[in-house]
Amino acid sequence: MSKEMQLKYGCNPNQKPSRIYMADGSDLPISVLNGNPGYINLLDAFNGWQLVSELKKATGMCAATSFKHVSPAGAAVGTPLSDTLKKIYFVDDLGELSPLACAYARARGADRMSSYGDFIALSDVCDVSTAKMIQREVSDGIIAPGYEPQALEILKSKRKGTYNIIQIEPSYSPAELERKEVFGVTFEQGHNFLKIDEQMLSHVVTENQEIPAEYKRDLLIALITLKYTQSNSVCYVKDGQAIGIGAGQQSRIHCTRLAGNKADIWWLRQHPKVMGLQFVDGIRRPDRDNAIDVYISDEYMDVLADGEWEKIFQVKPEVFTKAEQKAWLEENTNVCLGSDAFFPFGDNIERAHKSGVQYIAEPGGSIRDDHVIATCNKYNMAMAFTGIRLFHH
Repeated sequence: MSKEMQLKYGCNPNQKPSRIYMADGSDLPISVLNGNPGYINLLDAFNGWQLVSELKKATGMCAATSFKHVSPAGAAVGTPLSDTLKKIYFVDDLGELSPLACAYARARGADRMSSYGDFIALSDVCDVSTAKMIQREVSDGIIAPGYEPQALEILKSKRKGTYNIIQIEPSYSPAELERKEVFGVTFEQGHNFLKIDEQMLSHVVTENQEIPAEYKRDLLIALITLKYTQSNSVCYVKDGQAIGIGAGQQSRIHCTRLAGNKADIWWLRQHPKVMGLQFVDGIRRPDRDNAIDVYISDEYMDVLADGEWEKIFQVKPEVFTKAEQKAWLEENTNVCLGSDAFFPFGDNIERAHKSGVQYIAEPGGSIRDDHVIATCNKYNMAMAFTGIRLFHH
């Protein structure tokens, strides 16, 4: 480990010089095993590492996240994958997957378009199963507490040997106070050491008071993910993984819609019509992702009209009608939703209901809390007020 690291440039090529260092003169808590990570890579790495290490502490399960531009595109714990999820995540040809590989498949696969070119964080030592999965994805780098020797060699082969591989000291803990400069002015605040656990879900304010254990776990995943997502932010979670993350929106309803649309696409990808698409031989995974996104959207009718489908599919797919999509979306249930600050209006709950949300955790404290609670009661949702805001900037 070293005391500082010179970087090629900052957020943009014109922002030079650039470096990271420890203000107290101590060693950095990381070692670069391969590559030359940049400024944004390291922001993603440090935020991602905090997220997965907290997920593991809260759930007792290994965790992974896929970061892009200082917000997670996906986050998950290592629950087993169904055959359907293996197929839509394009890992059904990899044989038996370790729990850590399952966690990354979920984190990467929930929103594959946003995860393209991600920075990965793993809570545990990267094993061969996970490394083989990462090897074939477009990714900028990875941070983990360690690497199995063979896994390290697999990852070093990526990007013609330039793949960024960072090892972090898992026992490292930051100082109580943190600082940053904006426009030459130094900001100082206490580091956010807030522990997120089931105690935060004890104040249930709706008529439905029951939040079963598996959904408490999913609400914790949502809240911990939000702790490291640029605000305003909301997170939809199902079966141990984020399925829709909305980040950095000025309006909370727009954030709820954005994340809800991502959750809907995740569910629509599992429809038999989408699962049955026959792609031309040799098409790359990112191109399949784009084609599926177009197939689900209104744009597909234009593609059919232009005859462009022949470049993508072996057989002309049937149109996936809006009526079919609506019926399929109604089958998605027991989704959990977290919000980094209170919902100011019941319209957020109405939108969440359309994406199958049944359990919610949010701080509470709006002057319209009664309206938000009443909207939850209308759909028999259970909602906990955490009393804690999770803004992150």
